[in-house]
Amino acid sequence: MAPLDVDRPYRLNSSVALRPESFGALAYSYDNRQLAFLKTPRLLEVLRALDGASSASAALSAAGVPAPDRSVYTAALQRLADTDVLEAVPGERWESGLTSMPASGGVSGAVARAGAGAAGDLGGGGDRDGNRPGRLTDRFKSGLAAPICLTWELTYACNLACIHCLSSSGRRDPDELTTAEAMSVVDAMAEMGIFYVNIGGGEPTVRPDFWSLLDHAVDRRVGVKFSTNGVRLDAAAARRLADTDYVDVQISLDGATAETNDAIRGTDAYAMARRAMDELAAADFGPFKISVVVTRHVVPELDALSELAAGYGAQLRLTRLRPSGRGAQTWPQLRLDQDQQRQVYRWLMAHPDVLTGDSFFHLSALGEPLPGLNLCGAGRVVCLIDPVGDVYACPFVLHERFRAGSVRDPGGFPSLWRGAPLFRELRAPGSAGACTSCGLYDACQGGCMAAKFFTGIALDGPDPECVLGHGEAALTAAAAAAIPSPGPGHSRRPVPVSIGRRP
Repeated sequence: MAPLDVDRPYRLNSSVALRPESFGALAYSYDNRQLAFLKTPRLLEVLRALDGASSASAALSAAGVPAPDRSVYTAALQRLADTDVLEAVPGERWESGLTSMPASGGVSGAVARAGAGAAGDLGGGGDRDGNRPGRLTDRFKSGLAAPICLTWELTYACNLACIHCLSSSGRRDPDELTTAEAMSVVDAMAEMGIFYVNIGGGEPTVRPDFWSLLDHAVDRRVGVKFSTNGVRLDAAAARRLADTDYVDVQISLDGATAETNDAIRGTDAYAMARRAMDELAAADFGPFKISVVVTRHVVPELDALSELAAGYGAQLRLTRLRPSGRGAQTWPQLRLDQDQQRQVYRWLMAHPDVLTGDSFFHLSALGEPLPGLNLCGAGRVVCLIDPVGDVYACPFVLHERFRAGSVRDPGGFPSLWRGAPLFRELRAPGSAGACTSCGLYDACQGGCMAAKFFTGIALDGPDPECVLGHGEAALTAAAAAAIPSPGPGHSRRPVPVSIGRRP
């Protein structure tokens, strides 16, 4: 990376959005999908002072940075320049090419593993999904001004009936949000400074106004990351996506072979997903993502999935299987055993460019923490809006116990995020509960709330897949009558409980 020249003027990259937070600010780049954390309010003042300043040094002076602290703030600016949050202002004096600012090329493994940096570091890069906590984890537990990202299930309608579907999708709910209501939700996201929305379902592309909602979000500069099984992703759709800014596409695939994938997702689902990938590649969309739920049958195919993604120039994204929705029925047959959990941990450590979205933070108790926030972000940095507008703290717990309200309530989503009793409860300091005596609690934070809730384990109990084995004892102790029902769901037809093959 080129060294920062404090005598040169810099500016915020036009693709970067800033959002003030109590600790400083978040800066999100729509170009490389990387999130930077500004760890002091004064650094935010420096960035604001860059606008119109004759040099970076002048901006430091305008923001009132004391002389003894200049080196620390200059180092922070350097890191922000290295990750393309800042760019040098063009000018004849600096056009020799010796101080050009190279593009970062996306979230790299080196950045992902960089951690907090040296003491006094005030800003930095991103993790597997563009997040980088530094020493901010404790502040994140108390919640942010708005979600970093928001999961939004646009519809329960789906052409498939995946046996692990967390929302038991299939049939459209007649009470789902209207186009006008959905547009208003997008407007609220823009006003709150939500950087991007993860759109799913069901299958979001079967909703008739899908493209209108996507275009409206892009127009409001809310990035869109949507997951699809590929059913509507033909050549025309791929070309349209390739011509649209601020859009990421995730193709759902749960195996490197049709045999593995279709046992989970249904006949011909593998061929449909591959056709969609081919169309994206032909349209020169760029590095789309291949999203995989890790079941016990997927673990032996991780290398093959990585090779498949590399062949398309795509990114592989792995997600943990949760016992939610139809997954509550199939989780016992599909979940990883202890040996496989260790295998997945070692594989992730060896493949730092694979995205996870903090799905596997419970595995950090096995040794070096996986990159990411390594905590449950429910109601703190993430939440979910379902097709009818209900807001849940966790994308994997669509249950009344974790329903915060509805976007149709007075004040809409912003009011819920800022003041819903459920969110205040989740952001309050908690204890380690049954994990108090475990010396590894700080590493795994007690694991996944959804996994505990839908297996009948108390929320302050151990993760059912605790790598030390404490979860197995908790599962045995949990009475079947105490296990919450995932609800009737929206399944169109009966779904088999077993995949009927490998033991």
